[in-house]
Amino acid sequence: MFLNRLYFVIILINSLSTFFMNIGLFRITVLLGFSLLFLFAQSCKEETIVDPVPPQDTTAKDPVQFETPFSEIPATSDISMYEINERAFSITGNLNGILSRLDSIKALGINVIWLMPIHPIGKIKTVNSPYCIRNYKEVNPEFGTLEDLRTLVREAHKRKIAVILDWAANHTSWDNPWISNKSWYSQDGNGNIIIPAGTNWQDVADLNFDNNAMRLEMIRAMKYWVLTANTDGFRCDAADYVPYSFWKQAIDSLNKIPNRKLIMLAEGARADHFNAGFQMNFGWDFFTKNKNIFKQGQTANGFYQSHQTEYSSIPAGSHKLRFTSNHDECAWDDTPIGLFGGKQASVAAFVVSTFMGGVPLIYSGQEVGCEVKLPFFSNSPIDWATNPEMNAEYKKIMELRTSHTSLRIGSLVDYSNSDIAAFKRQDTNEEIVVFVNTRKASRDFSIPIILQNTSWTDALTGTSLTLGTNLSLSAYEYCILKK
Repeated sequence: MFLNRLYFVIILINSLSTFFMNIGLFRITVLLGFSLLFLFAQSCKEETIVDPVPPQDTTAKDPVQFETPFSEIPATSDISMYEINERAFSITGNLNGILSRLDSIKALGINVIWLMPIHPIGKIKTVNSPYCIRNYKEVNPEFGTLEDLRTLVREAHKRKIAVILDWAANHTSWDNPWISNKSWYSQDGNGNIIIPAGTNWQDVADLNFDNNAMRLEMIRAMKYWVLTANTDGFRCDAADYVPYSFWKQAIDSLNKIPNRKLIMLAEGARADHFNAGFQMNFGWDFFTKNKNIFKQGQTANGFYQSHQTEYSSIPAGSHKLRFTSNHDECAWDDTPIGLFGGKQASVAAFVVSTFMGGVPLIYSGQEVGCEVKLPFFSNSPIDWATNPEMNAEYKKIMELRTSHTSLRIGSLVDYSNSDIAAFKRQDTNEEIVVFVNTRKASRDFSIPIILQNTSWTDALTGTSLTLGTNLSLSAYEYCILKK
């Protein structure tokens, strides 16, 4: 636009100069030329948008890389994720309290840990939510120090586990230093900073993503943790509330950090998350379908339909996060035991969620059948000694996914009926067939002709089995066969 205008002015001046010089008015030509150039400069100045001076130094250089970047980031299809609620995970409720259970997490087959927000929490209008960020570049003293975070990341990396941070980009606390610059925040018609539209989140102030200075400072803060604490990516909270253009800008900037491969998970369902650079977003529809089948009696055929619908809307190589619990569900709705109808039902639902496709998630305490709804606004330590048999079963299920590529990237064939979720995962080297009774009473399943009289090994017990014409499954029983 600038060059087009300049070209027009030069041509106009040249034409007028020729005309007036021909009639002996050279001085008028010169004065007119300078007048036009002045007007041109003024018009360009009016178009320039200058952001307000930010409250922090945006000219500061990024910090130097702390230690060596983790070189064993798993492929997205190979990720097995574990969400940690720091306030529930240990009696101490801090980062150091996680260290003693890293080996237990590793034993589950986990290769990515997602830490709920580690930042200081706002004190104005507060409900003590970790998603009310008072400072994006500090560690909440309740959880420890930067050195504690570095130690946790270092110890996780030793176990070949990546660590991603929860990032609340949409809003800040009312006492965040950014609040001194009102233009960084959304405002009503009277110039008052507002809470996020369509919510009742009174403890947070909505950020204005039309402000470029704010966006750059947000990106600088995200890079800070990758470089200063050697973390490996982000789970981005309320991602649907934040414009695509920011996520694209932020992820492009993060991906320019040398020698880094980062994990980016969007808490949202928008298809454009993947165009912005996220590798995963949340499989909300599949989660809802899972609950409805187990608790509301909907047909088990719905699993495959929900899976196909979710995956048909995302690019190849991208994935949905599949879960039967997370911090929101466990705090506000119920535990997996309550959501699905008991301990056995919750594990059966996890089998379907984990093996049909996507990236599996385990939430703090889920693997030991924690029956208490875990808050994240206050401390509520998990009793890790409960239900050791359930923990052992989770380990077996996750070990199967880790050791069998067909369960991660194999093709999917569905055989489900109204009560039994039945499907096969297959690649060039192996086949695994899964049967899950979604009902609280025994059910018989008619084996498809293509599977009749075929020999298999029970993947959980190692016993041999030949499928006939019928398979009987007790309440919430699952059967996983391989060959």
